[in-house]
Amino acid sequence: MPLKPRQRNKELFDIEEILKLLPHRYPFLLVDRVLDIKEKKYLVAVKNVTYNEPFFQGHFPQQKVMPGVLIVESMAQAGAVLLYYSLPEPEKVLVFMSTINKAKFRKPVVPGDQLRLEIELLKLKKRFCHMQGKACVDGEVVAEADVLASLIYLEERNEQE
Repeated sequence: MPLKPRQRNKELFDIEEILKLLPHRYPFLLVDRVLDIKEKKYLVAVKNVTYNEPFFQGHFPQQKVMPGVLIVESMAQAGAVLLYYSLPEPEKVLVFMSTINKAKFRKPVVPGDQLRLEIELLKLKKRFCHMQGKACVDGEVVAEADVLASLIYLEERNEQE
């Protein structure tokens, strides 16, 4: 008996939808799926951490641990998905992480873990965005940070050149 195709919730983004929003690609794309999203409010996404991640070759060969900066980057990328989803013309904007505050790392993330990325949009202005994120594994917070992002409008950038 053939398997039935999975029913998809309208608000669930798979990797193909994520690739339409984010400019990141392998090996630096750190969001695998969006589970829940509400425009200009919040996003819940996942990053599956596998043994095959390129950073595990050197961090650390004897005890594989996902670098904290990449956990923060995965939160920032999830925040960028939320931001692009919330903007009226996302194709005309570049989003750059500009500040990381209050970063805390509570537990190592290792191969086989699934990061649940929970991002809240605190403030959105024309040129910047303030988000708060946390990363959880099995319901336990492993990292958290506040991220500020700068919004660069491509039309204005082209006029300056």
